[in-house]
Order: sequence, then C-alpha cells, then structure tokens
Amino acid sequence: MNQTNLSRRQFIKQVSVGSGLTLGITLAPKSLALANEPALQEQLAPNVFVAIDSKGDLVVTCHRSEMGQQIRTAITQIIADELDADWQRVSTVQAPGDEQYGDQNTDGSRSIRRNLERLQVAGATAALMLCQAAAKGWGVTAQSCYCEQHQVVHKPSGKKVDFGELVAVAATLPVPDEKLVKPKAREKWRYVGKNIRSIDMQNVVSGNTVFGQDIELEDMLIAVIQRPPVMFTKPVTVDDKKTRKIKGVVDVITLKSASAPANFAPLGGVAVLANNTWAAMQGVDALNITWSENEHSAYQSTAEKQQLIDTAKQAGEVVRKRGDGAAGLTQADKRLSATYYAPLLAQAPMEPPAAAARVTAERVEVWTSTQNPQAAQDLVAQTLGVPKEQVVIHVTLLGGGFGRKSKPDFAAEAALLAKQTGKPVKVIWRREDDIQHGFYHTVSAQHIEAGLDDKGNTVAWHHNTVFPTISTTFSTEAESPSAGELRLGFIDNPFDIPHIQLEKGKAKNHVRIGWLRSVANVYHAYAIHTFADELAHAAGQDSKQYLQQLIGKPRHIDLAQEGAEYDNYGDPLDVYPIDTARLLRVIDNVTAAARWDQRHDEKRFLGLAAHRSFLSYVATVVEVTIDKDGQWRIPHTYVCIDAGTVVNPEHVKAQCEGGSIFGLSCAIGQITAENGQIQQTNFHNYQVARIQQAPAAFDIQIIDSQAAPGGVGEPPTPPFAPALANALFAATGQRFHELPLPLTIKPA
Repeated sequence: MNQTNLSRRQFIKQVSVGSGLTLGITLAPKSLALANEPALQEQLAPNVFVAIDSKGDLVVTCHRSEMGQQIRTAITQIIADELDADWQRVSTVQAPGDEQYGDQNTDGSRSIRRNLERLQVAGATAALMLCQAAAKGWGVTAQSCYCEQHQVVHKPSGKKVDFGELVAVAATLPVPDEKLVKPKAREKWRYVGKNIRSIDMQNVVSGNTVFGQDIELEDMLIAVIQRPPVMFTKPVTVDDKKTRKIKGVVDVITLKSASAPANFAPLGGVAVLANNTWAAMQGVDALNITWSENEHSAYQSTAEKQQLIDTAKQAGEVVRKRGDGAAGLTQADKRLSATYYAPLLAQAPMEPPAAAARVTAERVEVWTSTQNPQAAQDLVAQTLGVPKEQVVIHVTLLGGGFGRKSKPDFAAEAALLAKQTGKPVKVIWRREDDIQHGFYHTVSAQHIEAGLDDKGNTVAWHHNTVFPTISTTFSTEAESPSAGELRLGFIDNPFDIPHIQLEKGKAKNHVRIGWLRSVANVYHAYAIHTFADELAHAAGQDSKQYLQQLIGKPRHIDLAQEGAEYDNYGDPLDVYPIDTARLLRVIDNVTAAARWDQRHDEKRFLGLAAHRSFLSYVATVVEVTIDKDGQWRIPHTYVCIDAGTVVNPEHVKAQCEGGSIFGLSCAIGQITAENGQIQQTNFHNYQVARIQQAPAAFDIQIIDSQAAPGGVGEPPTPPFAPALANALFAATGQRFHELPLPLTIKPA
C-alpha cells in the first residue's frame, strides 16, 4: 500500500464535495501553477495592465499583492468596466516585481486610491483602440463607436463586431496619447461600485491556490533557521553534531549576522537544510548555539514601559499648537488627565513568511508571498551582488500580511541559501520564528491632560506621545517619532478645542520595528477616543453628543496654520481634505444603526469611537455583555465607513469585519521581552481574537459617495479597541488606560 503525506489543506484540495457526499479523492502531489506564468499569446497590449488575445478575451494584469483584500478582483473590475467586457471572458494574472508597473508596495491602503484613475485610463485606452479598429473597417469615426459586452458598436447604424475580430488591426495602431483617452462617466459603470464575487474565492476555499508556503520546485531543499534570540547578536559557538545525524538533514550553514540599522536585511543565524520540512525543524531544535551579547541583551519590556510613561508625563517637543495650552489648562474649572500604554504587537499573519529561490549564473528566481515585490527584487540583488535585472520575483497569494510581508528579509534568506547550496531552497518561517523574530508594532505611552469649563466644555487639550520610531529600522540616528508616524491619528486630531498642544518625546529601541495594519493610528485612536469618552462622563453628558461637540462644526481643517508638519498620507489636501462633516456623518449613521439613544432602556452596553485614517472615515459601536464570571462577549458590532468611491461594496464590508477583528486582536495581544528575548512563541501565549471574543454579528454601512477613493483595508481597525474599552466602561464602570484589555472583568 502506497502512503502519501498530505497537509490538511492539500487533503481538502483533493476532495470534490457534492450534496454533502465525498465523490472522490486523488492523492496527487501539488504542482506549481502560478498565475503570472500564463500560456497566453497576447495580441493587443497597449499598456502593462491590459492584454486582449487573438480570441478577443481580456487578460488583466494585477500589479498589487493579494492577501485577502480582494484587490485582484477590484483591479479586474475597473479595467473590465472601461472595456465593457463580458465578465466570463476575463481572466487575471499576477505581475512579477517590476518597476514598469509603478509602485507595487501593497500597504498604506493605497491600491485603489492611487490606481483607480490610471487603471481606468489603461482600460479606456484599449477600448479606444478597438473602436478605432472598428471605425477603420466601417469607414466611420471612432467617436461614433463604443464598447458594449465585449463588442464594438457603431451607434448610428447599430453594427457590432466582437473584440476578437478587431485585435489584429487594433494591435497595429499607435497607442493614443492619454490626453485623448476619456474613461467612462460614473453613471455608465457596469462593474465598478457593484458586488462582484471574488475571482479567487472558489480556488481559495477548495485549496487550488498557491501561497508562499506551498511552493515546490524540483530538487528543492527546505531550510529552517535558528535566528539570534536578541537583535544583532551573533553565534559564538555552533554545535551541530546531533543535527547532522538526523535523517533528511543535508547541511548546516551559518549565515552572516545583521547589524544596525536593520533595514530589511536577514537577521542571520544558523540554517538547517533538509529534504523535508520535518527534518529541517528537528534539525534546528537539535542545534546547540551560544550567542554573543550586546546593548539589547539587557532589554526588559517592563522597565521600558515605565521609562516611556515617565517620558510621556514630561514636556516634549511641540509639533502642533493652537492657542495657549498651558494657560488653557490653568484657567479651566476642572482638569482631567490619563496616561495610556500599548505594548509591542506582532502582525501574526495566518501564513508565516516563506520564500523559495532558484539561482543560476544568469538568473535568480524567487517565489514568495510578499507585499513589496520590488523591495524583494532590490534586496535579493543586493544580497547576492547581482544586477537587479537578473532577479525575478514571482508573487504568490499571501495568507495574510498586515505589514509583515512588506519586509522581504525571508526572500533574501532563500536566495542566499540557494546560491550557497547550488540547489533550489525554500525557507520556511515557523509560527515561533515569526512571533519571535519579526518586525514589531512599536510600544507606546501617551499622556493627555484636558481642561473643562463650568459647563463641561473641553477648552484645553495637551497630548504627548512617546514611542520608539519605525525610523530606527533605517537609521541609527532616529530617536523620536517621524512626521509620517505623527500624521497617523495624532497631528490630525479633529477636535475643535480653543487650546491644543501636541508634543512628542524620545525613546530608544531594542527590536526591529515595522508597519502593522493602520500603524500608529492604533494607539493614537485608543488614547484619544477613550479619553474623549472619559471627558463626556466627567461632564455628565452623552458620549456621542460630547464626541460630536469635540469635533465641532463641519469644516476643513488647515493644520499648517498651527505649525504642524502634515503630508496627508502623501495625497493632496485639495482632493482629500480633513473633512469633519464626513466624520460627523459616520457617527450619526452608526449610532442610529446601533439604537444608541435606546441603549439604557434596552439595558445594552455600548461604546463608540470614530477616526479618520488613510483618507477614510470610520465610526464603530461595540456592544458588550458580561457573564457572572466576568467574561465579556461582543454580541454585535456596528461600523459605518465613508471611503469615498467604492469599487466593490461587498469586499469593503468584508474589510470592515476583518479590520474590526484585527483591532480586537490589537486590544488583547501583547509582546513582551526579558533579557532582550521575546517571550511569546505561538498562539497559546500570544493572544489574538478567538471565536469566543469575536463579534457574533456585524452591521456594516457604507456611505454612498462620489468623493475620491480612500483607504479601506486599514481604517476599520483603529476605532475598534477604544469602542470596546468604552463599552466595557459602560458595563463595569472601570476605565482601561493600558493595553492589553483583560479577558475577564469583574464589575466594580
């Protein structure tokens, strides 16, 4: 009897299910079939995003990474819409890392807002060329023709011709200047703004997709690496005798150690290469390594916490000022203050990082689940000392990213080991590797003081934020928050308070710091919106009404008048102003959906928060219940988002649900360190949202808007934790200034 070893997902992939019965099982090995290796003969290709083959079928190239946000579907919708293509005759391929596509870094919730117009132009260009080809054959003007359901139609005569019959002629025409290309009017959109099913969903749920961990190459070795337990330490002695005796182990290689600044370079360590994953894992566990010590070896997260809090309570560098903050506090009838702390966090994507590489004298190929293929291309070329043009990065689907996979250190590890061994190598990061050796969401402390007048109005607001900056990843000189981090929910505080003073403080760093979904918005929104709720309670006023009072009248905020450095997420303020009317509107909508005004009569405990991030506006209401043992549950969460123009509403709703649950994980998780070493190793001691904590139901509203598209993937995350904390206060009377939130709370 032959035995075939399958993972659980491989098993599911091989099972066809119908009417609840298993119809058949084929125990076949998974083959490598990547989307960016199509067997298509492209005929009409006016740009890098659009190709129409000789049969007239449309092939869309997606240049952004797919990690569950459904960007492949959205990009396909945009281009297919401009061509009015038959959806059944459209396919999508994944672009490799290449600067010809422009920015490919899939982070910052920029995929639609930075690409909608250029993708519309790309599709409209192909549509115009098809119309020109048809017009040439009919002897009419191209302006009298238009595309409709995969045909070009001559409006006066009603003549029609399929795209396939026009490709040969269209391919000979010069590509028109972009100034002559006019994308469709909004009222003529067929696919954009509609609920189109994900083009990847069927393959994902049936296991017929390729993620980074799935890559299989002929004669490939598996590598697992024991990395330095403390940042930038080095192996002093390596005893690999037991490792080399393990069946399947092929080699043990000591890698070059990293040094400051970290950049995206591999950390180093000792790699065990084997002909199967289990042997590689056993081999790493059998290594006996002694490590050097350095300044980070004394790092204690508990001591750092107190240092950050102490710094936050001291005067910092002023980064925004309105009125006289000190005088406003002194003259207030009542003063409140609170100090907030948020720990290190790990992105913890369900698929840990992985990359496979094959290196020859002429070509380096890497298959990996990366958010940033061009950065991977640059880093691999730099690591191997080869021209960038020789490096090809094949982008697989990502089993989650959340910012971790925008740092391509794992791709460089695979390429380096493939070069050293002369064989294809796949580097696998175990869950423990990812949690203990990643790029962490930084720890932070914030101190806020506010002054209230005799009517309960907030008249002064003083806020100091302190955290080790992401900039330390790229510079040894960095020691205080960058302008790019301060723009994330701090500088752009929307409150209309007479006296505001915002400051930043300095902090040292002892781990690699990187981006995590919504970045600094996470801790800034938590502090600001839990404190706003506290102010409402102190004033004896309704939290929703008080929050809207803090925001003030509808207006566009000009931060330059208050000495603030603000780049608005890199987008122009005339297109994306800080518009408090939109923030007020999502608050009204979400509280109406949650029956906010009836909550006391219905004996329901609700918390509210609203936040602008990545140029979108999100308001969240969380409802909690607490059982007799003090364990809280979330029976319902309400979210309203104004993201401007929306390509696929159903996918925006999914992002609101997923982003909220990620926000919950941010509220209950923490990374700690002792003697420079991360203490958490897996999900048994790194808390993420489980079913019992996740909301039982969601109510998602999307504001119908013709404004420019904002971000979607990240904006739902920041308001969730403060809304939850405010709901827990409503239920227990207890305030939570520090994260993580406890999972059980006894009423006060």
